[in-house]
Amino acid sequence: MPERVPDRVPDRMPGRGRPPSVAGKVMAILDAFALGGVRLNLSEICRRAGLPLATGHRLVGELVAGGFLERVPDGTYRIGTRLWRIGSQAPAVTGLRELALPHMEDLYEATHDNVQLAVLRDGRALFVERLRGTRSVPTVTQVGNTLPLHTTGVGKVLLAYAPEDVREEILAAGLPRHAARTITDPGELRRCLEQVRRNGFALTRDEMTTGAASAAAPVRDGRGAVVAALSLVSRTRSADMRRLLPPLATAARALSRDVAVHWRGGSGGEPGPRPDDLPSDERKVSP
Repeated sequence: MPERVPDRVPDRMPGRGRPPSVAGKVMAILDAFALGGVRLNLSEICRRAGLPLATGHRLVGELVAGGFLERVPDGTYRIGTRLWRIGSQAPAVTGLRELALPHMEDLYEATHDNVQLAVLRDGRALFVERLRGTRSVPTVTQVGNTLPLHTTGVGKVLLAYAPEDVREEILAAGLPRHAARTITDPGELRRCLEQVRRNGFALTRDEMTTGAASAAAPVRDGRGAVVAALSLVSRTRSADMRRLLPPLATAARALSRDVAVHWRGGSGGEPGPRPDDLPSDERKVSP
């Protein structure tokens, strides 16, 4: 079953409370799927987009015909392959994924656990790549979808190194429970993030998915700014962090070196990563 996510109504233009143009209406429909991993029926799409049912029906039909949305046999809709192909060409996806894949493959061969790469986007962890083996623990992660920062290993790393105003915004918004051991107390999460910064890695057990544990480490550019997080996800019962952490740390350091070279973020006064190569939230992240 697809992951269910909280309803989120996109920001609307002032005035009548609905997108004033066809382009605005189409963007509102696509934004209904922005949290990723979602299948929505027509009524849900229209409610999130703030559109009348008749208008939504017509525009969704056109998006399906164009390949931007797909209609599932159960009558729901999901992001189409054409939109995915366009989005996958974004520099923040292609550049980082191409650099990371060799290291992720080596990490998988060393551990045979799920390997994931995520960046900070709109206050959530956006997964840009993942490797999963036949023996790996099932996860809710999908490339292109997002998960909460406070429940995931990569999310804790990204949140720990995010600017203070970003952390405070996440803490103030509330920390919903997703599994038995999800941290929902802001004070406890603050202490956890301090420990992440002190240790240089994050650990989770049964916080996003019952039965899954993760270890995550930061990926830095040449100036030391955290631009992504790399993680291993294993079964809680069999997870041995003493086994997972050394290869994870090695892969994260190796990827950081490649990022520094690729984005010319090294020492000697060279410029840092090109702003257009990084999502807006990544540009804010500091060591």
